[in-house]
Amino acid sequence: MNAGPWSPLAGAGCCTQPEAAAYDRRWWVIDDDGIWLSAVRAPDLANVEVAVQAGSLVLRAPGMLRLDIPLDVIEDDDSVCFKAQIGSQTVEVVDEGELAAAWMSNVLRRRCALMKIHPDARVPDDSGLSESALEALGAKQPTAG
Repeated sequence: MNAGPWSPLAGAGCCTQPEAAAYDRRWWVIDDDGIWLSAVRAPDLANVEVAVQAGSLVLRAPGMLRLDIPLDVIEDDDSVCFKAQIGSQTVEVVDEGELAAAWMSNVLRRRCALMKIHPDARVPDDSGLSESALEALGAKQPTAG
């Protein structure tokens, strides 16, 4: 595992808390078409501050009350599970609900939802993401050779 910083919310601010490492890129913002919104497509995402605190993912943004999302929830309700497109990868995600969607929609000034990668699914790797998407995540580009 790398030394951080980590971003539990893909495309948002990073945090250096060691406990955040286990949740790196576990949450993603998805638009109405099921497509990931990167900081390139939704620039205000970069203004979202992220922390891991007392068993919650804590999100803060200018002009908004903080939003706390429980970190470890048993996902046994199939009605909130969906497929989302992240780069070229289709990933099983869990909808974090109407409150989280309203909060994120207000921050980004567009309809969207906060989704968590299903605990049984793998977090998407960088191989299916475009260069601009990797830049939005702060990921390092692979070097040739």
